[in-house]
Amino acid sequence: MATKTQQKLRASYDKSRRVNPKPITGKESAIELLEHAFGAYVGRQERTAFELMRRSLEENAAVFLTLSGAMTPAGLHQSCIIPLVESGVISCITTTGANLYHDAHRVLKHHIREVNPNAGDLQYRVARIIRIYDLGFQEEVLLDTDRLFSAIIRHADFQKKMATPEFHALLGKHMNAIEEELGVEQPSLLSTCYRRGVPIFVGAVQDGSIFLNVVKLKRLLGDEFKFELDVNEDVYQMAAIQHYCRHHFDKRMAVWILGGGVPKNYTLQGEPLLDQILNVPTAGFDIDVQFCVDPVDNGALSSCPAGEGHTWGKVYADAVETGSVYCHCDVTAVFPWLVHGLFNVKQSKRKAFRLMDKMAEAVRYLDADVAKRRKELMKTLEWSVSEVR
Repeated sequence: MATKTQQKLRASYDKSRRVNPKPITGKESAIELLEHAFGAYVGRQERTAFELMRRSLEENAAVFLTLSGAMTPAGLHQSCIIPLVESGVISCITTTGANLYHDAHRVLKHHIREVNPNAGDLQYRVARIIRIYDLGFQEEVLLDTDRLFSAIIRHADFQKKMATPEFHALLGKHMNAIEEELGVEQPSLLSTCYRRGVPIFVGAVQDGSIFLNVVKLKRLLGDEFKFELDVNEDVYQMAAIQHYCRHHFDKRMAVWILGGGVPKNYTLQGEPLLDQILNVPTAGFDIDVQFCVDPVDNGALSSCPAGEGHTWGKVYADAVETGSVYCHCDVTAVFPWLVHGLFNVKQSKRKAFRLMDKMAEAVRYLDADVAKRRKELMKTLEWSVSEVR
């Protein structure tokens, strides 16, 4: 017989979900399997991730997706990301220049093939086969892609200063025209986001082969080449679009983090910019779903869970307890499965937020809130060593 103290302590435990999976018959849907056969360990993390992704749609939250690692060579954009963009699920993307660069290979009708990672890199180099773990492609793939982006970025509409969402929208516009001319059946992520009004941010844009071609253009063309990226405006636009979502639509925001790295922090730092730097109140993301293989005890941002992020103001308080999960896994091992389940949810096809179309309005909206605080913010520009003595 349990004591009163034990009964009190057990009260919440007794309300917890029972681990009692049903026998698998082979007739289950993806959702049924996730609900009944994934009750523990990483499997439970995976189930929770799905439930939170589904909740993101049920609450009509603006979904910010971060994508790091070599995901476009792996084809994750074709199997998962592009369908989610097309259906209106994803509202904004932050990724790497490398993912957008490799996104173009298949448009040029080049192939990425499965290779043996243990076959011998010295031989691969002699054969001019580039390897990304167990994927491979011929060196000509890179050379042709370089020529493609050099030719596109040389166009007149690129000869000005801009932030990365506009840069990638212009790339997407040109890619869309190329794909139509070539009769491409599977479009690129760039062209899809352009058509669906999904802004693409790249936080470390200079770290990738698209920008390496920008460097070449500047050195060869000199003053004739006037393209320039405005990193100050880029950071501000990320904060502005999040601030806009917090006060428009259904006022809910979710972040789905595929991998860690710069895309993760670049998206999450919108809240510290608003609250800590600009004194504009914000609550952070309502739902935080992360997929990453990094351990949480090494201090790396890639492995930072929602609770730690909340201490920085990046994640809403309620999300820490009931709206977040850190799924310790390789994204490619679980995300296609979750997307399959998600497309069985009726809210998986919804009206696109088209945040790219709202960008200028979002910037003006944040400008107005910053202007209200200008007097107090001006005081933060002063500092003296005497304050530390």
